[in-house]
Amino acid sequence: MHKHCSDVVIHLDDELSDDVIHELERNLSCVPGVYCACVNDRARHLMLVDYDPEGVQAGELLNVVRRQGIGAELIGL
Repeated sequence: MHKHCSDVVIHLDDELSDDVIHELERNLSCVPGVYCACVNDRARHLMLVDYDPEGVQAGELLNVVRRQGIGAELIGL
């Protein structure tokens, strides 16, 4: 099976604690079609998400973040 891989950067509007960031990374990583979600330690307002665009849309990933009450926008789309 051939996997497609794309990535998107999500800008997090809010300053988040480590616990909230790790929970967000876990929640996104559990979304079907997502390979990896991580926040850069030096740029804590940016989250990189690697995903299969045939399995999940970038807008759906943004909605996962927003449903946790975190303000966010997609960057680079």
